[in-house]
Amino acid sequence: MGTKRWKNGLVSVIMPCYNGEAHIQEAIDSVIGQTYQFWELIVIDDGSTDASKKIVANCAKQDVRISTVDSAGNEGAAVARNKGISMASGQYIAFLDSDDFWATDKLQEQVAYMKKKDVGFTFTAYQIVDEAGVLKKVIQVPEEMTYQKLLRNTIIGCLTVMLDRHIVGDVRMPKLRSRQDTATWLGILREGHVAYGIPTVLAYYRVVSGSLSSNKWKMVGANWRMYREEVGLRPLHASYCMIGYMTNAVKKRIF
Repeated sequence: MGTKRWKNGLVSVIMPCYNGEAHIQEAIDSVIGQTYQFWELIVIDDGSTDASKKIVANCAKQDVRISTVDSAGNEGAAVARNKGISMASGQYIAFLDSDDFWATDKLQEQVAYMKKKDVGFTFTAYQIVDEAGVLKKVIQVPEEMTYQKLLRNTIIGCLTVMLDRHIVGDVRMPKLRSRQDTATWLGILREGHVAYGIPTVLAYYRVVSGSLSSNKWKMVGANWRMYREEVGLRPLHASYCMIGYMTNAVKKRIF
């Protein structure tokens, strides 16, 4: 981290993919269509058995900024993202899953904000869409998020995050099957950084039936394990944070 140099201004977009043929073209197109064009897209195929690899390979032939790499098998999003991060050349890291997509000015607005404010961690408002692409609820974000606040919240959408490695350093996600993104943000904030929210809707999160994140009870269990095993909270503190997490999760979906 100390001597490694990344390309100034370059945004490295990390996209894990597992059987994403239904939506990955739209996800990739939303990167290609960005008004901010100094980016690289690294797609990590996590053992897909559908046409995902073919779609990505075709995109990579048409745009030299797109590269693809295979995982050893279905190792999970954390391992896939870490593989992509280790290959990334950019000062900035952004995340986009293969079933989500971005507004055309997403990268432009975030890079401009981070340069102006000299901050290393931003996230944005986003909108939920269904499998058919119908727009649903908008998820608004606070102006800032600290470690203590995020322990009891679920507001930072992975698809909205941008990190400046010149400020927060190199980043790796813990090898959890779920909640690895929140654990990563907590690790960064625990070092004293603050995450700054941009209120503009710049990303679109697709709710896919049968996905891990669509099973709410599994997510509650994953969150508890993340508190206890990864963050290292004691049971009482973890329980307190869990109440806040569940309360905010319900508010996010209802209000």
